[in-house]
Amino acid sequence: MRLVSLSLAFILLSGLLSAQEQLRSVADAATTRETKVVAHRGLILDAPENTIASFRACLELGFGFEFDVQRTKDGHLVCLHDQSVDRTTDAKGAIAQLNRYQTVGFDAGSWFSPRFKGQIIPGIDDVFQLIASYPKSKAIFAVDIKLDDKQVEADLVKLANQYKILHRLLFIGNTIHDPGVRKRLLAVDANVNLTHVAHDSKELIESISNPNTNWVYVRYLPSTAEVRKIHAAGKRVFIAGKTVSGLERDHWQTCIDMGVDAILTDYSIELGRQLRQ
Repeated sequence: MRLVSLSLAFILLSGLLSAQEQLRSVADAATTRETKVVAHRGLILDAPENTIASFRACLELGFGFEFDVQRTKDGHLVCLHDQSVDRTTDAKGAIAQLNRYQTVGFDAGSWFSPRFKGQIIPGIDDVFQLIASYPKSKAIFAVDIKLDDKQVEADLVKLANQYKILHRLLFIGNTIHDPGVRKRLLAVDANVNLTHVAHDSKELIESISNPNTNWVYVRYLPSTAEVRKIHAAGKRVFIAGKTVSGLERDHWQTCIDMGVDAILTDYSIELGRQLRQ
């Protein structure tokens, strides 16, 4: 755990961002450079994952973020990575066996640091409302669908349209490998941003040619020629996995130089700084 402090965004990163001028410069870089920072579950090294405090800090810094979708027993969509609340709250139990009114009483921040006491498991509507409150942000927000639930796609798209943010979302998770999920998303709204996964150069051919996606989800370090092929096909490049999730400065720079559109990483602060150099 790295040292953090609270601010109007709940957290600004003292020691990492010691002055407001530094904060603005990182934010400017993150929103004006072509390669976008997507923070894995928010600022996962500096704040409790999948919380509004973490997501708000991302937005203040000009970063997008990735978040996970689960459903409660009474049907509410919530932001949680695991199938249970055990690891990231002060409670126990499977999220699918808990009602929403129960989960709002769980502390989702203190496990990370006492300064985050009172953070709760946010509803997906809370996350969408937060994104909508930053209308000038050019960041990318990656929706990781964890559920094997044939209704979740329609619920997410309708809710995103309610907040007028569908065009700012990129659907990942089950979307990257399950054509049924992509089909159900497209059936609700043809304007959804969808991905197809490529673990290597061979799979990339299929990802580029897939007619139902406008992004390629790359889980290896592609070549410059491959990135150009993706762009030539009218698609964008989202890179994730071990080549970029850690403190991989050389890999990040390769991605930036090639024109990769978005990088998903745990080290979003460091990537943001590298983008402004």
